[in-house]
Amino acid sequence: MAKVLSDIEIAQQTKLEPITAIAKQVGLTEDDLELYGKYKAKISFDAIKRLSKNEDGKLVLVTAITPTPAGEGKTLTTIGLAQALNQMGHKTVVALREPSLGPVFGIKGGAAGGGYSQVLPMEDINLHFTGDMHAITAANNLLA
Repeated sequence: MAKVLSDIEIAQQTKLEPITAIAKQVGLTEDDLELYGKYKAKISFDAIKRLSKNEDGKLVLVTAITPTPAGEGKTLTTIGLAQALNQMGHKTVVALREPSLGPVFGIKGGAAGGGYSQVLPMEDINLHFTGDMHAITAANNLLA
């Protein structure tokens, strides 16, 4: 019987594609990105304005799903749905909000999906991508 891999084992065995290659698949150029290393980026507002002339796509919202004890919740459902749509030949993009700090402190699951439906690099996602959330928190604390 084959050993069932944990989420972290699956994540660590995965060879990541550079974010520039992924962006190219949906019509973005390297100039459209603000890179945070090889695997993370923000999309520039200029790119959003440039692409606003394109035909609108479809929007699917996934919300209010109560996760199971195994952790199948909104993120896993969203990622799995996007993978299925891509497999069917649709150009699919997923937008997820950043997770709370619960996963970092072991209080809840991460917001990176699970099994073979994960967003990687998982560690960076659960530690808040680019530091934006920390900057917002610091600004809020300063104002308070």
